Amino acid sequence: MLQGDADVARAFHCNVRTVRRLRQLYRKTGRTADHPRSGRPRVTTPAPDRYSRTSHLRDRYRMATTTARVTPGMHNPCVSAQTVRNRLREAGLRACRPVVRQVPWWKSGVTSHSKNCQIWCSP
Repeated sequence: MLQGDADVARAFHCNVRTVRRLRQLYRKTGRTADHPRSGRPRVTTPAPDRYSRTSHLRDRYRMATTTARVTPGMHNPCVSAQTVRNRLREAGLRACRPVVRQVPWWKSGVTSHSKNCQIWCSP
């Protein structure tokens, strides 16, 4: 039979202080489970989360940056677009990504002379 904290610590290959802390915790609460931690505080409350979720459900082509500009945060005046994307992912939604298209050369302000030079120089 194990007598003291040192014997128990040797049997479980841990520190004596760990055994003492667990024994005190068991006497105090009746269990040895550790208390839950709060983690990092959230930037938004449930109300802005609900707003961003419903606005993206109403408009499927809305971008996260647009929602982030109008959503107030708890500590900052606005939240980041990444926060909006994370909250939408938690709700099972996705934010729309902006479409980046190539502009044709005749609309980009390139003159025919410079385009001819580019064609002539290319192999």
